[in-house]
Amino acid sequence: MGWEEPVFEAKVESVLKNCGAGHEVGDVFEINTHKTGGICGWCYHDLFPTLMTLCMDGKIPWRENQDEWTYECPDRYNLVTFKIRRT
Repeated sequence: MGWEEPVFEAKVESVLKNCGAGHEVGDVFEINTHKTGGICGWCYHDLFPTLMTLCMDGKIPWRENQDEWTYECPDRYNLVTFKIRRT
């Protein structure tokens, strides 16, 4: 049997103003390096290097928990904050 890529859940925790992609608090997306899950392209592009590292069993050295973390989208004006966790 082949390798199965891990899947992460990205849940919208807060939206500062108005998300241009229409994401709202409580939205949940299943993502990995092959699935965008419908998450905003800007967010996915920004998350991709971290997803690639973790999906290939790498580690982010400054992150204590490799299976759950908070991510803030690159649009600082509208600022959507996600909780990302490995499922």
